[in-house]
Amino acid sequence: MSVRELVVLGTASQVPTRHRNHNGYLLRWDGEGILFDPGEGTQRQMLRAGAAAHDLNRICVTHFHGDHSLGLAGVIQRINLDRVPHQVTAHYPRSGQRFFDRLRYATAYRETVALTEAPVDRDGTLAVTAAYTLEARGLSHPVESYGYRLVEPDGRRMLPERLAAHGIAGPDIGRLQRAGVLGGVTLDDVSEVRRGQRFAFVMDTRLCDGVHALAEGCDLLVIESTFLDEDVELAVEYGHLTAGQAARAARDAGVRHLVLTHFSQRYPDPAEFERQARAAGFEGELTVAYDLLRVPVPKRR
Repeated sequence: MSVRELVVLGTASQVPTRHRNHNGYLLRWDGEGILFDPGEGTQRQMLRAGAAAHDLNRICVTHFHGDHSLGLAGVIQRINLDRVPHQVTAHYPRSGQRFFDRLRYATAYRETVALTEAPVDRDGTLAVTAAYTLEARGLSHPVESYGYRLVEPDGRRMLPERLAAHGIAGPDIGRLQRAGVLGGVTLDDVSEVRRGQRFAFVMDTRLCDGVHALAEGCDLLVIESTFLDEDVELAVEYGHLTAGQAARAARDAGVRHLVLTHFSQRYPDPAEFERQARAAGFEGELTVAYDLLRVPVPKRR
């Protein structure tokens, strides 16, 4: 059975707390696993969440600040220690190649896995598979940063009443799906487009075109909200979002489920992030993330 869920490994921003590890997010998408922004401690958080190196197919780093990338060294070495048998691809800003190299070879170990490096230097498509297209968009932060978006191809939803009206049943349904036409009946006659699911990951950034492009029409949006609205000047200065800004972007983009994360240690009450997001007008499903939380991708419309 296919599983589509987000496993939250860490939700702190620059400084971890007693209850929040540095960043780390594992997206399970059917048979693949995509690890986003592995901060310090990610390997241990994976263990606590029941995730293994064998679960990883891609690693996506938004930028090379430590809370988003210091865990790379341990994760990459664990991939090699466990001799992961399939290809693992790493995406990260090309301008940070020197940081990636240092983290990949931070200490001595035996390389047993051919990790594929696929750095990002522009907006566009990074990979196309049967299950999804992976895209990147530039963000606005003091260092080069990219957000990531995963889009499932559109499919078809068969309509039983129309199939029955045309007398199509049993194996003939499969034949029609494969051929596109059967006895003068086309797929359009008995089905409708089933919109593919969309997921986006938006970390450290001010409001910018990239935020809106990544969020557009998402079923599940994971987005930073480092600051509360009263500290919006700090957010702009340091290249971050407030809870209200993140929620308004999600509202305007038609996001179904919004996950707020990457919280500054200055705020003792996580519930205030939800209150401000609701005050900003977001009416969809809303989660204020905490470590080791599992968030299912919403069911198709």
